[in-house]
Amino acid sequence: MSAETLAPTPSEYIVHHLGHFSTHHQDKIVDFSVWNMDTIFWSVFAGVLGCLLMYIAARKATAGVPGRFQSFVEMIVEMVEDQSKAIIAHGDRSFIAPLALTVFIWVALMNSLDFLPVDMFAALFRAVGLDGVISHHRVVPTADLNGTMGIALGMLALVLYYNVKIKGLGGWLHELCAAPFGIYLLPFNVLLNVIEYIARTVSLGMRLWGNMYAGELLFLLIALLGSAATAFGFVGHVVAGSMWAIFHILIVLLQAFIFMMLTLVYIGQAHESH
Repeated sequence: MSAETLAPTPSEYIVHHLGHFSTHHQDKIVDFSVWNMDTIFWSVFAGVLGCLLMYIAARKATAGVPGRFQSFVEMIVEMVEDQSKAIIAHGDRSFIAPLALTVFIWVALMNSLDFLPVDMFAALFRAVGLDGVISHHRVVPTADLNGTMGIALGMLALVLYYNVKIKGLGGWLHELCAAPFGIYLLPFNVLLNVIEYIARTVSLGMRLWGNMYAGELLFLLIALLGSAATAFGFVGHVVAGSMWAIFHILIVLLQAFIFMMLTLVYIGQAHESH
């Protein structure tokens, strides 16, 4: 068969690149037996890389005139510290501020993986003979709803922990049952508060996933534009790809900042009483 016959259609190309390297195929909407190995690997990779960068910055920090890398890291640390002070003015920030810094750097690094060429790993696996073993591979963990919802569930666990730590188990249960309408409307209060916890968690994960998924899809569409054997397709690929990559830098950092800020806001609400 000719190369044109073997070449995938645009729909097949996009569907293929949106598939995960998983333990097995997912047949149901919710299937906890499916593990997306690429999401797990790149999430851990971004976390280790973030820790390594912070370790290098701490080791090379000097009291004199800082270098560019130290100045950049100090700017991020001061930004996160200022935001944590503004949101949690009277609480203990000895853990919360480093937590917010970790969330910002980790999410920003995971988002930044979207700048890697979409076909880079497919070509790499083909070159080393692993294309038959790893047929699908997605690099961006935050473009996988499982990844973002996993982080959001971790944030929910922290919010519940701080609610109990600050207010006590009895105080938090009383607030859960009595706020905002009073203890006589206990069923409505519990329902409203449970819905609020669920809505905040789902929106936290869905917001990050939706923006990164859309960005990944646009990169795939731009890659398809470059496959057109015309001068317009090549020029459009270069121009559109460059413009979207520059604009995507803002999205990558903005989504990391929003995720960090919402984490601080939710933890800050745990320090307040109705």
